[in-house]
Amino acid sequence: MTIQEALLILDRVLNRSLSNAQEQVFRLSWEGKTYAEIAATTRYDTYYIKNVGAELWKLLSEAFDENVTKSNFQSVLKRYEQRVFLQLSQQRELTAAVKPKLAKNLEFNDRQDWGEAVDVSDFYGRIEELATLEQWITGDGCRLVALLGMGGIGKTALAVKLAERIQAQFEFVVWKSLRNAPPIEELLTNVIQFLSHQQETRFSLTASGLVSQLMTYLRASRCLLILDNVESILQDGERAGNYRAGYEGYSQLIQRIAEVPHQSCLLLTGREQPRDLVILEGRAVRTLQLRGLRQLAAQGLLQTKANFSGSEEEWKALIEHYAGNPLALKMVASAIQGFFENNISKFLEFLNQGTLLFDDIRTLLERQFDRLSELEQEVMYWLAINREPVSFLELQTDLVRPIARSELLESLASLERRSLIERNAIGFTQQPVIMEYMTERFIEMISEEVLDKNINLFMNYSLIKATAKDYIRVSQIRVILEPIASRLLTTFSQEKLATHLKQILLKLRKEFSDSAGYGGGNLINLCHYLQINLANDDFSHLAIWQADLRQVSLHYVNFAHAHLAKSVFAETLGIVFSVAFSPDGQRMAIGDADGAIHLRHVVDGKPLLTLKGHTSWIFSLEWSPDGQILASGSADHTVKLWDAHSGQCLAVFQGHTDRIWSIAWSPDGQTLASGSDDLTIRLWDIQEGQCKVLQGHVGPVRGVSWSPDGRTLASCSHDSTIRIWDVQSSQCLKVLLGHVGQILSVSYAPNSGLSSSVDQTLASSGYDHTVRLWDVREGRCLKVLQGHINEIWSITWSPDGQILASGGADHTVRLWEVSEGQCFNLLRHITRLFSIRFSPDGQTLASGGYDQAVRLWHVHTGQCLNGVYGHSSQLFSVSFSPNGQMLAGGGGDQTVKLWNIQDGRCFNVLQGHSHWIFSVAWSPDSQQLAISGQNCTVKVWNVREGYCLKVLPGHTGQVWSVAWSPDGATLASSSEDQTIRIWDAQSRQCLNTLSGHTDEVWSVAWAPDSHTLASGSLDTTVKIWNVQAVCCLKVLRGHSSWVCSVSFSPDGSTLASGSHDHTVRLWDVRSGQCLNVLAEHTSQVWSVAWHPNGKELASSSDDHTIRLWNVQDGRCCKILQGHTSWVSSVSFSPDGQTLVSSSRDETIKFWDTKTGECLRTLRADRIYEGMNITGVTGLTDAQKVTLRTLGAVES
Repeated sequence: MTIQEALLILDRVLNRSLSNAQEQVFRLSWEGKTYAEIAATTRYDTYYIKNVGAELWKLLSEAFDENVTKSNFQSVLKRYEQRVFLQLSQQRELTAAVKPKLAKNLEFNDRQDWGEAVDVSDFYGRIEELATLEQWITGDGCRLVALLGMGGIGKTALAVKLAERIQAQFEFVVWKSLRNAPPIEELLTNVIQFLSHQQETRFSLTASGLVSQLMTYLRASRCLLILDNVESILQDGERAGNYRAGYEGYSQLIQRIAEVPHQSCLLLTGREQPRDLVILEGRAVRTLQLRGLRQLAAQGLLQTKANFSGSEEEWKALIEHYAGNPLALKMVASAIQGFFENNISKFLEFLNQGTLLFDDIRTLLERQFDRLSELEQEVMYWLAINREPVSFLELQTDLVRPIARSELLESLASLERRSLIERNAIGFTQQPVIMEYMTERFIEMISEEVLDKNINLFMNYSLIKATAKDYIRVSQIRVILEPIASRLLTTFSQEKLATHLKQILLKLRKEFSDSAGYGGGNLINLCHYLQINLANDDFSHLAIWQADLRQVSLHYVNFAHAHLAKSVFAETLGIVFSVAFSPDGQRMAIGDADGAIHLRHVVDGKPLLTLKGHTSWIFSLEWSPDGQILASGSADHTVKLWDAHSGQCLAVFQGHTDRIWSIAWSPDGQTLASGSDDLTIRLWDIQEGQCKVLQGHVGPVRGVSWSPDGRTLASCSHDSTIRIWDVQSSQCLKVLLGHVGQILSVSYAPNSGLSSSVDQTLASSGYDHTVRLWDVREGRCLKVLQGHINEIWSITWSPDGQILASGGADHTVRLWEVSEGQCFNLLRHITRLFSIRFSPDGQTLASGGYDQAVRLWHVHTGQCLNGVYGHSSQLFSVSFSPNGQMLAGGGGDQTVKLWNIQDGRCFNVLQGHSHWIFSVAWSPDSQQLAISGQNCTVKVWNVREGYCLKVLPGHTGQVWSVAWSPDGATLASSSEDQTIRIWDAQSRQCLNTLSGHTDEVWSVAWAPDSHTLASGSLDTTVKIWNVQAVCCLKVLRGHSSWVCSVSFSPDGSTLASGSHDHTVRLWDVRSGQCLNVLAEHTSQVWSVAWHPNGKELASSSDDHTIRLWNVQDGRCCKILQGHTSWVSSVSFSPDGQTLVSSSRDETIKFWDTKTGECLRTLRADRIYEGMNITGVTGLTDAQKVTLRTLGAVES
């Protein structure tokens, strides 16, 4: 065991470092020196050294739980070596270690967010600078202060120290690091959320709008906002102070804060002055150029490294040579300690000879790097790539070549002695200036290698890590992959670069077949970023490590005998309705709209089992208390019990007559409760399969929850009530009233944080956008938690009952501190959320929703750690062109495909959408196509040329439907934001916004007169509008659930609407009366379409069928069967002879409307269509099954 290994063990066991004196005693005792010899070496008094030693051995005795003395401490440490380093290599153990003091103290402060601020408990000098800055900010009222200086000069530490000193003068303190160059929109959204106590939920879509929102808060409260490392958003090169492309919004932020009166202050730190400050500088805007430390402070800093010997003049010469730069001095101190026996005089001799002449910090780093061993250089590159502290085990895993643990430990210790790396409770990392230098060096070296096709580093290091936490991977793309791609494009055109990269692929296959390395994965990631098509490429026999393949089309790519262990692929998840952690926290169950249950490892997200048996959506999943059984409740009216290890279905409970929304185990695991749309709750005896029925609700039962003692059950319903039931007698004990509208979720607290009575605190949420906390014993509402702006689908308690999470249709999860009733964190999804759940340790929250994704969040930081992301080529919308020659279809693969009707050939693919596509609509002349989807916009495309003519922004939520008026003059779009927008088709300007619906508007349709519009909404109503007068003519009521589709008859006299209540309704447009209810579908109706003759109607449903109806008598003429999943859209050909349908099963079917025969089936290529995975290694059987489902093949 080396001294460095021993010190690492102590750090691990003590959860802190030794003091300087303790470490000196420990080091010299390790060398066998007596206390007198230690005193002589360190120039301390012998008595003092003995006292330090006594305290040290007492400390170690308590830590190791045995008597530790100066004579036996080495043998004690050697016994602990194996166990401690095994723990060191476990990421789970490391992340549970004690947090830095600053973060720990401020963890739950809802007015101070210190972000990545460093610990400044060891701070030297800067007395005058602190006084000046404090006067500027608190005395002179400066609105903006910039703290500038070269790398390593101590800007960040000074800013933290200043903020600590003046924090009492501000209502809010917010620290944000710009090191990873966050987009201005992301930064401002996070800051506004914090300043609003997570109450702000509507955010502008522009940087200018977000700055205006921020200014409101800066005027209302006194806020100190610190932005560290501002140089990260500035452009490299000759034009100092200019912003990087895409980061110009920061200029608006700086100018507005500087020029507009408010009571707050923005403190910037950076190596470079943004160009705005030159003009803005004055009374309210000031700049401090930070110089090096003065001699006394610098000397104090150096003495923390070792006890250096030198005269006052020698100290002065050393410090002046490095201009008092703290980082440079720390690095030089390591050299003096390691090579010059702590003697400054000897070091200066070499310095004066020019042997160690460093011009500046960058040259110093370059010289230091060149002196490192090969392994030390590898570690430096990997720490820069990882972007945050990394554990010993992960670092060891990153390395391509196998390295002995002891060798890697020695390299880490060596780098730490040189002050090139730092170590904290989580692992190893670098100071920002060092990380930036290493990142730039890495980008430069990789770029040169790719240009020269000399791929050494390209093989040994990953440009991005597909398996990293989500926020880290995003940062790696931004600061590593993007700059490399940009450099390559300055040399090659896009087309020539594609050819060049394909030549590198040939080189990889020729020289590195069956070799370990990152080359194959890097090439794929680079090509995907550059949008280079990989179809038919050959990656056989290559290592494909850290390739992020979740959104990469790999049609007919050859991966035969490739090693894919460290890559990430797309998943087969449908819309996620339920998530649940196993009691041990090791597994997670996911239930989706395809009726499948996916079991996955939590740590790495790898699939374990897929449980199939349900025939419809799975709304609820619950593990038995012992983790042996998984229960599922479905829209197919059944509850199923599954063996959690084998995946075998153990039992099916039947009795409900409608969809089941919620299930819950009793605490003893003997009874399962289920709540259903059939207005009942059933209590199932697990052993016997018998059930008791609880009746009393007059609306669908959406949630059930057991009290911790198992004696009572709470249920909530669309009837706006919560009922408390005595389980033994089946009697309703209480009815809780307070919510307005449907109640969607109810949950007992695991312990009662608000009430003195055990088992008496209950939470509920619903359509009124609120969460309510109840004292069940008294039947009293304790608190109403407000902040959501739409219905709240799911609530969940942390295991200790101190935190409540809520999530729903406004795309957010709110984390509430229950005792105060305050929201302390807000997590944002892309789409509506259906299910959230805490992990058993309370540190992680899982959320699942409409975007086919499950995300795992760190509860206290709010960072997205990782997730499972489903991919589907499902089609949400198909439409015949008015000329009958083309078909357009769009859906989950973010493209719109155009088919020739005659031969079924896909002749064009419209790309450029970044999210799902929900609706496509042709212009009457068949020349243009309007497309809407998740990205809150409508795009209008020229069909013949295949390019986007115009993007129509304005909606603040996803756009569910778009429709072209029959005269071609106007477009209508409907959105999640509860509005309908009317657009001029020529100018593409928004003419009017129609408001009135109280929930999302899913469908719009024009009447033949091009002046009347119909809309269907999740608020269960249909509205008819006069577009010219901008008024609602009629509100049609009758549906009992969401209205998904509306369509006018060809003569405009009748309106059809399809709903989740399983019915189609026909309405008289003039009177608003319901003419007929077509009620033969057995599940949700997604789409309705009129035959051109106006006598027939087609409807499609979640029951996998299409029905053709005779409108006159309401009779179902034909049932078209053949789809294997829900049918999302139907459209008649202009001549009425053909009906086309699209489905979740990823097919389009053409039907003969007279015979009902399926004429043709089209299937677009799936994401991995034809991808050869024969003989691949590194994948589980479950992963291979998923890949085959997505189109992969094995021979």
